[in-house]
Amino acid sequence: MSTDSRPRTVSIPAADAADRSDLIRALETSLGSHFSSDPIVPTPSPLIVVISGPSGVGKDAVINRLTELRRNLHFVVTCTSRAKRPGETEGKDYYFVTKEQFLRMVEQDELLEHALVYGEYKGIPKKQVRELMGEGYDVVLRVDIQGAETLRRVLGQKAVFVFLTAESEAKMVERLVDRRTERKEELLVRIATAREEVKHVSSFDYVVVNREGELEKAVQTVEAIIDAEKAKVRQRNAVL
Repeated sequence: MSTDSRPRTVSIPAADAADRSDLIRALETSLGSHFSSDPIVPTPSPLIVVISGPSGVGKDAVINRLTELRRNLHFVVTCTSRAKRPGETEGKDYYFVTKEQFLRMVEQDELLEHALVYGEYKGIPKKQVRELMGEGYDVVLRVDIQGAETLRRVLGQKAVFVFLTAESEAKMVERLVDRRTERKEELLVRIATAREEVKHVSSFDYVVVNREGELEKAVQTVEAIIDAEKAKVRQRNAVL
């Protein structure tokens, strides 16, 4: 018994008179396949936003507000060996681990980048980044200048690098003093380090000034950067 594999001959109704659903079904039957609902232009890959800058410029405040406003943007929580400060929450601000635990993570290649900062270790867990991006989320990473340099080598053009700064050195120092979280020796180290860190501003893709009392304006600027970078990706995909 032979099977006729020739395409079916279907009567296609007149386009100007037929019901749309009936016409589409007839066209599908005639062509031998259903019309796909998948996007013709691929969905852009999730974006990695790296935010860095000296101490006292409001990185945490900007990131917290960003993640409140953008449901598709998730903060990747950093691991640190330093002690928890008053008001900080485990798993939200940092993952607090011992130096021994941190060094084991380094040995097992579990960190995207890591550094020794002010005598304590900090690093970004690879697993967290992979899981969030695998679910389609954009991610924001908070790192120091040293960490940003490492991520630039690791990620290259796969990430956008934003340098956050205060409006002046004097304002930055005032904010550090007002935190009341460091002893005078630590404060001197942070200020001296911050003076060196601002020299690296030219190695970032964007610079955002977080002026005192203008948090929303700084956040809106970072949002505009994210939107512009995602538009670039969409445009590249459309060309391809």
